[in-house]
Amino acid sequence: MAPRQMVPGGGYWILAMQLEGTDVCDWLTARGVTCILLKYRVPGSCLYPRSGCYPGNKAALDDAQRTIRLVRSRASELKIDPHKIGVLGFSAGGHLVAATSTLYDRRLYKPVDAADKLSCRPDFAIAVYPGHLTEHTKSRFELNPYVPVTKNTPPTFLVQAENDDVDDVRNSLVYFAALKRAGVPTEMHLYPDGKHAFGLQSKLPISAWPDLAEKWMKSIKML
Repeated sequence: MAPRQMVPGGGYWILAMQLEGTDVCDWLTARGVTCILLKYRVPGSCLYPRSGCYPGNKAALDDAQRTIRLVRSRASELKIDPHKIGVLGFSAGGHLVAATSTLYDRRLYKPVDAADKLSCRPDFAIAVYPGHLTEHTKSRFELNPYVPVTKNTPPTFLVQAENDDVDDVRNSLVYFAALKRAGVPTEMHLYPDGKHAFGLQSKLPISAWPDLAEKWMKSIKML
C-alpha cells in the first residue's frame, strides 16, 4: 500500500482538519491507502515576506520532513512500502507539499534519533489549489525561489480552479511550467469553476479530481 501524508490548508494560520484532512483520509483509506494526517505548526500568515512559511518560518516544513522520516522508519510496523510515500496538500498545504518536494536535501532541524538519517524526499506529490508558489506581485509570472524545482523533484499532480478567488491559478501554472522544464513527470487539471477550498465536497465537474488522482497514482505505480 502507498502511504500518504495528508497536509491540510489554512493559510498557515489554522488547519482545515476535516475538509482537507479527515474527509480526505476517509477517501484514501477506503482505497487501501495508509493515511497519516499531519498536524503541523501554523506560526502565522505566509504573505510576503512569507513570515509563516519557509524561509520566514521553518516550523511547518520541519514537521513535514520529520513526519516523512518517521513514517519511513516504521515502514515494517505499518506494513507499507518505504519507497511509495507521498504527500497530498491543499492551499497552504499545497505550498508545503511543494516545499517538501524541493527542499528535502536541506537539514532544517537538529537530528533527534535514527529516523533522521533517512531521506525525507516524498516519492510522489499531489497539490490541490496550492498557494504561495508565485512571486507576490500580479505583474510577475515567476516561481517562488524557495521551491527550487530540479529533475529530482518527485512526480507531481496538480488541481486548481481557474476562478480560484484565494490563490490565483498562476500558482499551479508557474509550478507546472517549472516541473516540465526540469523533466519531472507531471499531470495538471484546471477547471473553469470551483473557486477555492472545494475539497471533496463540490458538485461541479471539478469534483472528478479524486478519481483522476487515483488513476494517476496507479499510472506511476504508487497505488
